[in-house]
Order: sequence, then structure tokens, then C-alpha cells
Amino acid sequence: MTNIMRFSLFALVLLFAACSSNEQPVIEIDNGVPAKEKELRDAIAQNPDSILLKKTLIQYFEDNGNYDVALAELNKLCEKDTADASLWDKKAQLFLLKDDTAKAIPAYEKAIEIFPEPQYIMAVGWLYAQTKNPKALEIGDALLIAKNANAAKEGILIKGLYYSNTGDKQKALTAFDNCLAIDYTFMLAYQEKAIVLFETGKYEDAVKVLERATTLQNNFDNGYFWMGKCYEKLQKNNAAVESYQKAIFYNPDNLDAKDALAKLGIK
Repeated sequence: MTNIMRFSLFALVLLFAACSSNEQPVIEIDNGVPAKEKELRDAIAQNPDSILLKKTLIQYFEDNGNYDVALAELNKLCEKDTADASLWDKKAQLFLLKDDTAKAIPAYEKAIEIFPEPQYIMAVGWLYAQTKNPKALEIGDALLIAKNANAAKEGILIKGLYYSNTGDKQKALTAFDNCLAIDYTFMLAYQEKAIVLFETGKYEDAVKVLERATTLQNNFDNGYFWMGKCYEKLQKNNAAVESYQKAIFYNPDNLDAKDALAKLGIK
């Protein structure tokens, strides 16, 4: 599973603004500009001070996968409105959609500089952990003591992920267990614990963790995906196929599960 996909799940748990998966219909007009884009640009021309219209245009490009154009429009907006942290949050999200963690991190840092929302702090902490940046530990500790953030489990998770990525698997397991002691329904902690067990060859233990997770949340598609990977290592391909199929049933966009099935010769 790619870091960006794992980040996406984290973003959902933190209630980030999810990008829409609905594709916008593209209707061409005579000069080759999609009708929807022309409509939005005309509206902006008539209402040049409307931030909402400009954000709608950016979202339109994002929804259609035109991330570079969306970023170009967003940069214009950032130049005019230097105090809106949400714009830098959106910029970070767009960079992540481009799988450009290196540029997403400073975008989140700028958002935090403007307004230290807990969700921005959690997001950059997660990215620090993914990139093995020791600042992840500072972020984790900050979230632990920030009472108003109500993000102790996320702080511990970030530290655990950093430990996992830097090779200290036992500290990582302890951290994920501590997360679950706070909230036994925290799916990300189950996932990351299972990944550590998988990476250390403890496939049966990982399956037990994931069985617990999918019992608590039966539509946890990533849980089924990792369960499938464990079953493959245990040479239980029928069980692996079933797990991957469950992952796709609950999330038809789970590309990792689809790829895993394809490798097993299942369409």
C-alpha cells in the first residue's frame, strides 16, 4: 500500500475535507473550453471578489484530475488572501493527490503558521512520520498535551508510525497498543499494528489483529486487504482471494486489493 493511500485513510479519520469522487461532465464548446469551466470563469469575471466561486473553480479542476491547473488557480488565490490557512491545507491535499509529499509538508507548515488547527498539525505529523523526520515525535508529544485538541490517540499513532518507519518495531507495537487502550475502535491503530506484525513475519498474529478490527467494523476494506496479504504469506491463497474480494466489495476503489487479485490470476 502506498503512503498516499494510507494517508488518505488517516485524513478521513481526522475528518479532512475529502475530495469528491464524482466526475464532472465535460461538455465542449466552440473554443474548446469545457462549458462548466467557462461558466465558472464568467461568474468570477462578474464577481472578482468571490472567494467561493474561485474555490469552486479549483474544486472543479480537482474533481476532473487536473491537479496542476487546480494548483495554479490556488496559487493565485493564496497570493491575494495570505491569511487563509484553509487554502494552504487545500494546496497540501492537492500535492498529496500528485503523490508529492515533499511539497505537501511545507504547505501544511504554512497552514499551521497561519492558524494551528489540530487537523493540520496531525496531517503534517503523519507526513513527518512517513518521511522518517524526527519532528514527528515532537508533533506526537504536542498532541498528547494539547487538551483542546482531543488528539491523544492520534499523537501516539504518529509516534508509532515514526518508530515503525525508522525500524523500532517494538516501540511501534507498544504505541499502537496504547492507541487501542484509549480507543479500541481506532481502525488505523489496528492497521498499523498489523502492518508491523506483517513486516516482522508474524502473519498469524497480524491476522488475529485484523480479525478483531473487521469484527468491530465489518466494512474496513484495508483490514481485509492486509488480511489477504497475510494469508498469501501463509500460503492460504483461497483465504487471501476471499479477503481481497471483501476489500473490493466494501470499497470498489481499493486498487491495492484489485492488483493483489490480478497477481493471483483472479479478475
